[in-house]
Amino acid sequence: QGLAGRSTKEVLQLYAAHGQQMKLQRSSVVTQLHGAIKKRLKQDLKSLRSFALELSKDFQRQSKTCLYQVLAAVQGIQLQNEAMQMFQIKAFDLEQSLQEVTERYEKEKQKRKALHNSLVELRGNIRVHCRIRPLLPFDDAAGHSGSQDRQRNFSDKVAYAADDETVLVKCSRPGHASVNKTFQFERVYHDLESQDAVFADVAPLLTSLLDGYNVCIMAYGQTGSGKTYTMLGPQIEGNLSFSTEEESELGIIPRATEEVFRLISEKPPGSYWVEVSVVEVYNNEIFDLLAKNSYGKVFGVKRDVVTTREGKSDVPLLTHETVENASEFLHLVNKGLQLRVTHPTLVHAHSSRSHLVVTLTITTVVFGDNFGTLWEDEQTSQRLNKEASCTFPQKMRDNKSTSSSRASSPVQLEATEKMKQVKTRLQLVDLAGSECVGMSGVTGAALRETSFINRSLSALADVLGAIAEQRPHVPYRNSKLTHLLQDSVGGDAKLLVMLCISPGQKYLTESMQSLGFGSRARQVHRGQVKKKNFPVPSKAK
Repeated sequence: QGLAGRSTKEVLQLYAAHGQQMKLQRSSVVTQLHGAIKKRLKQDLKSLRSFALELSKDFQRQSKTCLYQVLAAVQGIQLQNEAMQMFQIKAFDLEQSLQEVTERYEKEKQKRKALHNSLVELRGNIRVHCRIRPLLPFDDAAGHSGSQDRQRNFSDKVAYAADDETVLVKCSRPGHASVNKTFQFERVYHDLESQDAVFADVAPLLTSLLDGYNVCIMAYGQTGSGKTYTMLGPQIEGNLSFSTEEESELGIIPRATEEVFRLISEKPPGSYWVEVSVVEVYNNEIFDLLAKNSYGKVFGVKRDVVTTREGKSDVPLLTHETVENASEFLHLVNKGLQLRVTHPTLVHAHSSRSHLVVTLTITTVVFGDNFGTLWEDEQTSQRLNKEASCTFPQKMRDNKSTSSSRASSPVQLEATEKMKQVKTRLQLVDLAGSECVGMSGVTGAALRETSFINRSLSALADVLGAIAEQRPHVPYRNSKLTHLLQDSVGGDAKLLVMLCISPGQKYLTESMQSLGFGSRARQVHRGQVKKKNFPVPSKAK
């Protein structure tokens, strides 16, 4: 409206002035805004610079700290490495020292064993080895009924091999006095040691046979403690014979036979021959398990034991079979085992009800004054050895003189007259196990068998007690068992008792009784074992 009446030029000028004014206003606002932004940016930049400076200083401080820590860690690692190297050197030195000490200990141990064995030889002591069998499945079920906790307690292990010479019995039962006792023996086998380990300690005794000594190895222990397994090996299921398929499982009897024949094979041919007899002592009666009837069938025949004029025990009419190798021997033993009496009990399904005595008699042919002359001629010696091996067993059985064909040769006749025989015996005894009637659960005939078994084992303990106390009278004749083993027990043989025990708490009483028997047995001084004298050969001038 204010423009009304004005000319166009004036209007344009007004618009131009207004535009100029608005431009100046905008320019002023922009300038102010620019200044404010610039000022704010300067402030932010200053703050950022200050923050960056602080951050840089802090980073430097932290990096220095980390560097010091890294250096300290590196130094620590270096020190640890040096210490580790020193430790390794010391450990190596200690290992060498330990190895040296161990070797010295083993040498001293062997020397001590050798000295102990020499002392045992001089005193005539009985060697006692103890074998602890492993826990077996029937240990959980046999002989006791009751709660699972009670069953578990009965199967708990209470007998241990503390080392190779010490048995530890440790048991704590509610309502009973705690047991913590050790027993020392010449050798102790833990439950995982093999048949090989057991025989390795038995084998040295066998060389004594060919040196002129009698040897007796006897297994003693309660029913189910592993005596028959130790002496024979695993039995065939449903059969009383033992299996020869697993060589690693074979017991002392088959291994000892193999070793004896191996030792004989190293001697001159024909200078030795071997005979075997197998008897059992059942209900205080002796039975010959190799005797044959008129049809040639083996059946048990009752025999008796007597004392000879020389004071030795003897079984008249006992069957002696000549064997030439271990296979023949094992065949005969297995035939005899078919007749051995067994009966199942709550403790053992194949409990032996008799004492088994297997005897190897080794006859050594020794030449007299013409020993040197006869053996200078190799062909003559071989022929004479062959004739000796064939002639002497037959003479022993038939009491016949040499045939005229052999007597026709003066050299052979003279050689036969100069031959002498020296007999040594290896007795291998698997005793029946001692029994607690309440645990085995036997009745009737089996109960009577148990009575005879326990009485014969008591008689054996009485004999050892009498010898230990050096009584003037030793009651060998109180039992057929002790009468039969009189020579071996009384000091005419190197005697090894293989003590077998069960480790379970259920068998604690029987195990303690067996360990006590073993401890008493090794204290017996029988005097030095006698050696059979071989004629001393002299060479012809």
